[in-house]
Amino acid sequence: MIDAAVQALLDGFVTSIRQIAEIEAIWLHGSLALGDFQPERSDLDVVAVVSSPPPPEVADLHRRLIASSPLAAKLHCSYIVASDLADPSVRHPTFAQGRYFDRPVTPVTRRELTLGNRSLYGPPPASLLPATGDAELFAFIRHDLREFWLPVTARRTPWYADIWVDLGLVTVARAYVTLTTGELITKRAALDVLPGLGAPEAVVRDVACRRYGPARRANPFWRQRRAVLTQRFLQSAIPMVVSSR
Repeated sequence: MIDAAVQALLDGFVTSIRQIAEIEAIWLHGSLALGDFQPERSDLDVVAVVSSPPPPEVADLHRRLIASSPLAAKLHCSYIVASDLADPSVRHPTFAQGRYFDRPVTPVTRRELTLGNRSLYGPPPASLLPATGDAELFAFIRHDLREFWLPVTARRTPWYADIWVDLGLVTVARAYVTLTTGELITKRAALDVLPGLGAPEAVVRDVACRRYGPARRANPFWRQRRAVLTQRFLQSAIPMVVSSR
């Protein structure tokens, strides 16, 4: 269930974006599609299917929405030209984190889209988006862990930041479940998997409080200790997950 403020923002976005871009469909993914959305904490992840490349004015629209509603800062949208739906390597115009840039819609996102099958406008994802096979999905996950996440564990600085701790732990747990079962799980479910992978319990509790409970401000000592624990865990867990079947 989407709360009223989020639904109002999404409805307004659909109405506004259709006035400046050739929209064929607008789909939800991430926590909105998988039932794990947390108001004021989760991002609003959206994909818009367009008949032709979107005009530059779409970035201005996103900025106007943010100016009128802080909630809109969490609205992230990739714009896929319909003729490119079958090619996961294509980079698409995307507005996210206050920036307008190009990025691909990954096999994980594509699987999420068809799994949730949630449409704000137009036909649902499963009717237009080619299915993502397990081999393609698994190859992407392993590459992402090896080539992006593992190198980051060689650096200490990122692990002082809440977002890196949260995403690092959750990504590894979700990757493990997908590679061993073929299923995609929510961030909430990932927290239950982490202890079995050897994640430090105190860090798992820290992440859970930040996403689902009353967030606590980390003192400098704990932030430093958490960084060390997270870094060490991921350095050992990532190779294990990459090799899992």
